[in-house]
Amino acid sequence: MNRIGKAITLTLFGASHDSRIGCIIDGIPPGFSVNEDLITADLALRKPSEGIGTPRVETDIPEISGVVNGITTGCPVVITFSNRNTRSSDYEQLRRVPRPGHADYPAVSKFGPAHDIRGGGMFSGRMTTPLVAAGALLRDLIGSAGISVGSYVTRIGNVIDTNTYDTADVLTRSRTNPLRAMSSDIEDRMRAEILSAKSEGDSVGGIVRCFASGLPAGLGEPFFDTLDGEISKAIFGIPGVKAVGFGEGFAAAGLRGSENNDAYRFEGDSVVTLTNHAGGVLGGMSSGGVLDFSVAFKPTPSIAKKQMSVDLVTWKDVDLSVKGRHDPCIANRGAIVVEAMAVFTIADLADRGGFFV
Repeated sequence: MNRIGKAITLTLFGASHDSRIGCIIDGIPPGFSVNEDLITADLALRKPSEGIGTPRVETDIPEISGVVNGITTGCPVVITFSNRNTRSSDYEQLRRVPRPGHADYPAVSKFGPAHDIRGGGMFSGRMTTPLVAAGALLRDLIGSAGISVGSYVTRIGNVIDTNTYDTADVLTRSRTNPLRAMSSDIEDRMRAEILSAKSEGDSVGGIVRCFASGLPAGLGEPFFDTLDGEISKAIFGIPGVKAVGFGEGFAAAGLRGSENNDAYRFEGDSVVTLTNHAGGVLGGMSSGGVLDFSVAFKPTPSIAKKQMSVDLVTWKDVDLSVKGRHDPCIANRGAIVVEAMAVFTIADLADRGGFFV
């Protein structure tokens, strides 16, 4: 239920207001150097930003086992984080009055009174912390094969970045601001969009665009272990994700084949495409081009604005205004989580293909 991967596996444990949360990564080759500074840097990008993020802040200092003197031993790597800044009383009402747009009702229906409602339990965005740590730990592993992963936010609410950027620039520039924007002007406009929704007790969604460069052609399998399918499965494990599109995505439905096909040419000894409408994936395998996909995050469902709900005890219709500490937008914090799951999936597929032997 909380496990993904084949050659390299990732298992999540804990819940939002448990004493600790974490993950177990199994299958990492022995002798691999672990860069704790990189883990810290990626975790910092997941933290809320003052004014546009939740007031809940955890120190998020990872405790890592399965590593000796900074080197993996071949044993499972376990990463844990303590939870200290919790206010569980904010959530008791939600056991009987579920939040619209949240997992409260299906979770209570599935698990009954045993469901941990505190902070959203296992369905909380808090659970993305170990995902980010796992992705950061594996960055150097795929880096040894010449693969890099980066992302930026292309949309927050009605603010849309339609510019195109060099992938190398994306790897660095979007990491310099909490909105994960590619320019200060767009950052300011996105911040204003979030603050406007927040002032009304509301929230906004957004879109993250992710790139992976350096992938060799042929990574992935046809049909059920496809590169895009495996990445999509991992990405949909991130709370709040509602859509994933590769290359042109849904827009490809409005193109003709002559417009959508990526023409081939030789560049020295390499085969390249002149365009990348396919997003670097053909037949479930990497095409040799840049992997390019976009991820849509819905508006945060926990909002102060009054919404219609039901009381599962009295069986009556009621209104609900959600209290507690919640982000008015999760897309900007979600960008590093998208990167992490892309890194993990690429590492798993590469290991299946014997890239790290």
